Amino acid sequence: MAADATPTPWTELDSPLGPLLLTADPATGALASLSVPGQKGGRTVQDGWRRDPALFRAAEEQLAAYLAGELKEFQLELSTRGSEFRERVWAALDDVPYGATTTYGAIATRIGAPRAAVRAVGGAIGANPLLIVRPCHRVIGADGSLTGYAGGLDRKVRLLTLEGSLQELPGPRPL
Repeated sequence: MAADATPTPWTELDSPLGPLLLTADPATGALASLSVPGQKGGRTVQDGWRRDPALFRAAEEQLAAYLAGELKEFQLELSTRGSEFRERVWAALDDVPYGATTTYGAIATRIGAPRAAVRAVGGAIGANPLLIVRPCHRVIGADGSLTGYAGGLDRKVRLLTLEGSLQELPGPRPL
């Protein structure tokens, strides 16, 4: 880390899904990532980061309410950086409502990508840095199967069950 770089703020929250590691954009304080242990591509605390639980109070309150089944939509300032394609996919994820599921193909269609782009859509969804908050757990296979989730399929099942959409499977519900 450069001497003049602002350290990344972080905190860790206990949850029914295991510890949640949250980081913020050092310049804006907006939520930049939410990772779980064992997550593919998840973040881990780095030397030079600054623990700042107070910065994440709103995220902590909203995550607790969501996991208690009391909150259906997060109202948090987010700061993620990805390619233009990834940003379009992530924006489409933000539009999948609580309790609904969609498919990789539907996300591709929604962003104007050809059906052949389904694998690329899957890669962008797998690179989502904001598990839970940006609802990549709501994306299922075209046949209704519970396909990959960077946080682990057990967590995906728990989130979909919490939202009441798991008993609807197989078969996605329209957006």
